[in-house]
Amino acid sequence: MSMLNTVAPLAALLAGYLMGSLSFAVLVSRWMGLADPRSYGSGNPGATNVLRSGNKWAAVLTLVFDALKGYVPVALALWARQKLGWSDAVVALVGLAAFLGHLWPVFFKFQGGKGVATAAGVLLALNPLLGMATLATWIIIAAFFRYSSLASLAAAVFAPFYDLLIWGGGEEMVALVPMCLLLIWRHETNIRKLMAGTESKLGHKEHKGNS
Repeated sequence: MSMLNTVAPLAALLAGYLMGSLSFAVLVSRWMGLADPRSYGSGNPGATNVLRSGNKWAAVLTLVFDALKGYVPVALALWARQKLGWSDAVVALVGLAAFLGHLWPVFFKFQGGKGVATAAGVLLALNPLLGMATLATWIIIAAFFRYSSLASLAAAVFAPFYDLLIWGGGEEMVALVPMCLLLIWRHETNIRKLMAGTESKLGHKEHKGNS
């Protein structure tokens, strides 16, 4: 039993990483006969950059599947926890593994996206209310300012504080804090563009920016 308790979490972490490594921006674009999203716009394989192709359905599908690849591993880990007695930290780390897979996908030469949708999926599975609060933050900022990058940064900053102030923090912070810090780091270029006033707004195909 002790061997199972050691191997099973490691297997779950690996499975989460591999699921996260599925770059749906590239896969959906191929399926719909579109250009590789790494070849235009920001070059980032994410839903916002796919939107720059002009195909809204491709962007929606990318967004949904990128979120699901964060949600599903955590949901499965939650189910397994009932049988194997895993801690909340193990479940959260499975979500972090999926997020890292999106950032550095083994199937796509470790060239991944920024992880916004995948992080949202992880949060919705770990704590649906926290996930919805974080998504609401993204939507409000995006609606007012029309910058996907600014909305993502705001959501990344506020998510840990929501968890700490409303739910008292917990073992899920072992994944939440690294995800948020990595999200901010992956938006370094966008931060510079925002400060310079050169960042593109949502729906503007002709400019480069966040995805």
